[in-house]
Amino acid sequence: MFPNLEVRHLHAVIVLAEELNFTRAAHRLHITQPALSKQLSELEELHRFRLFSRDKRRAVELTDAGRVFVQEARSALLHAERAVHLARTTHEGRDRVLVIGHSPYAEPSWISTILAVDLPTCPRLQIRLVSQFPGELIRSVLACDLHLALVPEPPADTQITRVPFARASLCVILPVTHPMACKEQIALRDLADDEWIVFAKRLQPAVHAAIMDTAQAEGISPKCTHDMMTAEHAVHLVSENLCVAILPGLSSMFRTEHVIARPLSNPSLSFETCLIMRTDNDSRLVNSFARSFLRKFGPQRISETQMQLALRA
Repeated sequence: MFPNLEVRHLHAVIVLAEELNFTRAAHRLHITQPALSKQLSELEELHRFRLFSRDKRRAVELTDAGRVFVQEARSALLHAERAVHLARTTHEGRDRVLVIGHSPYAEPSWISTILAVDLPTCPRLQIRLVSQFPGELIRSVLACDLHLALVPEPPADTQITRVPFARASLCVILPVTHPMACKEQIALRDLADDEWIVFAKRLQPAVHAAIMDTAQAEGISPKCTHDMMTAEHAVHLVSENLCVAILPGLSSMFRTEHVIARPLSNPSLSFETCLIMRTDNDSRLVNSFARSFLRKFGPQRISETQMQLALRA
């Protein structure tokens, strides 16, 4: 599919397409910016088409040819990774281990449900849990590093089957002295005068976009002072009375002596969490486990599950 190309070229183009910034892309690839520029130039000169356009302001955008290339490059790398993963699993005899991913802020009841699933056909099944951010979870499922994952608002992708099973609102972390701390529920407009901490866009793109879109719809110009990497960091900053933090997860997870958490009442800041798996995953074990997990969340989900996760031999 890609004559005369090396894996490093494909990976470099994919990362640059995600970042649209040479400095950030080079940092992720652990190479220098000139080395990244050289790889891209080699690729474009070899095939005589441009993958990215760059203007005088150094803004980077994918060309039409670049968008097609990136889509196919992702598919090629995922198939190669899957081949290695399946061969290693077979070689090590790990076909009775399920690796399941979840967000760091998944509700404890979801994790308990995963651990409580009992498959009579596989009494010695082992479960290994992995905590990652949503984008990482999706990439890990596509690469076959995870069999299943619990992901909030996963984007549509023909390579992924997704079944919603729970809905949860964002919460806001406030200093206990904040004027709104006495309210049981808080609307985003109540925070219009505060400085906000939100998750970095690259970590939770759907959540970040929903917060910004809701703010714009309500005429709020948010003062976002920090791109958060961890909830612990956010809670520390809130406890210093520097700002408020908007987080996914249960409000009870973030209570301390100095801060309090309250759910956000805006309907647009409520998200469905889905169980996802590769569409072409025909493992009887994985499909059986997925159906058993989803049945725990009510009979109304069973027919949807049976349609989307048909048991395959």
